[in-house]
Amino acid sequence: MDNLLILYSASVLAALKRLEHNSSISTLLVIDENQRLLGTLTDGDIRRYLINGGQLEHSILGAVHKDYRYIRENEGNLFSKLKVYKETGIKIVPIIDFNNQIVDVLDLVHFCSKLPIDAVLMAGGKGERLRPLTERTPKPLVKVGGKCIIDYNIDRLIDFGIKHLNVTVNYLAEQIESHFAKPRKGVQVYTYREPEFLGTIGSIRFVDHFYNDTVLIMNSDLFTNIDYEDFYLHFQRHNAEMSVAAVPHNVSIPYGVLDLDGRNIKGLLEKPKYVYYINAGIYLIKKRVLSEIPENVFFNATDLIEKLIYQNKKVIRYPLNGTWIDIGQHADLQKAQNLANHLK
Repeated sequence: MDNLLILYSASVLAALKRLEHNSSISTLLVIDENQRLLGTLTDGDIRRYLINGGQLEHSILGAVHKDYRYIRENEGNLFSKLKVYKETGIKIVPIIDFNNQIVDVLDLVHFCSKLPIDAVLMAGGKGERLRPLTERTPKPLVKVGGKCIIDYNIDRLIDFGIKHLNVTVNYLAEQIESHFAKPRKGVQVYTYREPEFLGTIGSIRFVDHFYNDTVLIMNSDLFTNIDYEDFYLHFQRHNAEMSVAAVPHNVSIPYGVLDLDGRNIKGLLEKPKYVYYINAGIYLIKKRVLSEIPENVFFNATDLIEKLIYQNKKVIRYPLNGTWIDIGQHADLQKAQNLANHLK
């Protein structure tokens, strides 16, 4: 952020030099002595200022764009406002407090969103089908394209503005705990040990605090480019208690299939194709639903789905149409490796 800030008393020439020497910066944030934001400044603003008779040695205050876009700290529905800003081509958005002092800056070129959700990644499994790779390394730390599997998911969640990140661990737990001992991309990832394997969702009860009303739960060994913002908006729009990301799976039958009524043939389907949706291992749930998960009991995400359906709670499907690989076997790992190398 320091590279973006410039005092209003600086000269126009100094501002031009700052923009020239920092090619990644297209906008400067003009502040006063108390770090209060006065406006923004781009090379376009400076060009218009000079065309209108401004001087290089004068203060930048005359060139400042004062009708700037900003986000107020702790503003509600923040991600919706950022979505509009991104669509209008805005690259830098300052976050200011009620004294107009800058507390943070969002880079909308690389920043996807700022979703009001917590995330929990399940990383306690033994990864037995990936042996011998997982004999001494937990599956989430197996590398794909030179990067740990779990880090693809953590980094993508951070890119969507999710800062409350939790990982539940069991098998070779100390390695994952050490991996996240330091913040990643400025965000601290917290780890929680389950005393025994409690299924695909049971360990979430060990996370001691949630900050938001929506919680994302996912397997840590997925390779996916799911759009978490679209997932969240879909969840909110349908006012569900739980949303299950689902991947389309095509099944083709290479024969003619008889449509039967007892022994009577009603028709014939020649080489039919069917589309089924499979559970992707990524869920959004309302925080209040967590109380339905029993403590210290083996409990799968599918158990929660069935429990909520039995209670007539609203459980919906979110169609995931992008990349999704469940790295459970060596063939899946190789597929992810090939894709990661291609993306590089």
